[in-house]
Amino acid sequence: MPDSDSFLEQIERKMKPYEARGSISELPEQGTDADTIVEEMSSYTREEEKGWKQGLVSGAVYHGGDEMTGFYERVYRIYSQTNPLHPDIWPSLTKYEREIVRMCSSIMHGDELTRGSVTSGGTESILLAMKTYRDYFRKKNGIDRPEVVLPVSAHAAFLKACDYFCIRPRFVGLDGDFRADVEKVKEAVNSNTVAIVGSAPSFPHGAVDPIEDLSEVAMDHGIGMHVDACLGGFIMPWARELGYYSGRFDFELPGVTSISMDTHKYGFAPKGTSVVLYREPELFKEQLYATGKWQGGIYFTPTMAGSRPGYPIAAAWAVMRLMGRRGYREASKRILEAGKRIVEGARSVDGIRVLGKPLWVIAFTSDDRNPHAIMDLMGSRGWMLSGLIDPPAFHIALTMRHVSGEVTGKFLEDLAWASVQAKHAGSTAGMAPVYGTAMSLPAEQVDAFLKDIVEWLYT
Repeated sequence: MPDSDSFLEQIERKMKPYEARGSISELPEQGTDADTIVEEMSSYTREEEKGWKQGLVSGAVYHGGDEMTGFYERVYRIYSQTNPLHPDIWPSLTKYEREIVRMCSSIMHGDELTRGSVTSGGTESILLAMKTYRDYFRKKNGIDRPEVVLPVSAHAAFLKACDYFCIRPRFVGLDGDFRADVEKVKEAVNSNTVAIVGSAPSFPHGAVDPIEDLSEVAMDHGIGMHVDACLGGFIMPWARELGYYSGRFDFELPGVTSISMDTHKYGFAPKGTSVVLYREPELFKEQLYATGKWQGGIYFTPTMAGSRPGYPIAAAWAVMRLMGRRGYREASKRILEAGKRIVEGARSVDGIRVLGKPLWVIAFTSDDRNPHAIMDLMGSRGWMLSGLIDPPAFHIALTMRHVSGEVTGKFLEDLAWASVQAKHAGSTAGMAPVYGTAMSLPAEQVDAFLKDIVEWLYT
């Protein structure tokens, strides 16, 4: 992997830009004045908000409007000290969590049997779902070597779950539209399979897997079917209602047994909350932890954490009530229209090819120039996009920060410029050589290099 001084200097400028201002290496003896602390922190955020407020960042901040952030702050003042680990002290949090689950269930065509919980984010929702299937089918079918069938486009959190919970991932390829290949899924299912996974949509390419067909496969084999709607949970229902998408992807399908959806993405709640839903109580019970034998007394938690901040749960509940169906429908329409403009405009840009049939998470590649070089050149104009591999590409996840014609127009203008520059000059700096090297090395070497970078980041 790249190890030159220039590469490390570039990473340091991006990841540790405040080192020149000094660094705290130990707890100071004397406390610092509150106003001084707040001003220092404000100076950092003034720098960091420039990109996302201008709509130059893929995903990350999904609403970001002043009125909404002001609403968050009002809720925080009420719930800053709360912890749902103590439902006897703060029973309102249990009420909020229960009602968030019910509201999400209603969006996803659940019924009175649907159960679920609020988690810290999409990764925890996915981890819990995979742990649940492992335990459920160990008890039901005696499976002690569980496997999960994953499209190669499934989120990395599924790999994390497999690593944490000793589940074997069985990868399947994609079709020409970057959706899970159903025939390959059928071939991958065996007597150890506890679940198959589909995305609505996938993170890399914004493609919605053929959930209806995958649901039938799950039913035929009597196994679980998890729909990862972390990105799409608060857009896909309205995309279907508004005519942008016609398929089914939720509990309307009898083979779908669990769904993850992120309230802190297009649900517009502050970080970090997500929801994991189960079709029936018996599945949900396998997610829960409880013990009555601890010397400290009775202990039970619905999710992985013990103590949890109550504020994100309260804020998610408040934002969902604030938005309502109409609010989400109108926001989704604006985001989907922005996606349509980007897709149509990008298809006329020389050297750019749009992957699949995306709606608002849009991936781009090129057949005659380095797509990661194009991404780096977009970065030189302020854009912070996500690099993809296999095939080499990059994407933008559109949010409420991108819905204006001014922002989408700038994106297409800069995309055309970057494509021309990449054709004539290529790129030897930025992330292009990193992605290029990563694709040519064994996975173990790449993983080790990335761990070295993360260790350095916290040094």
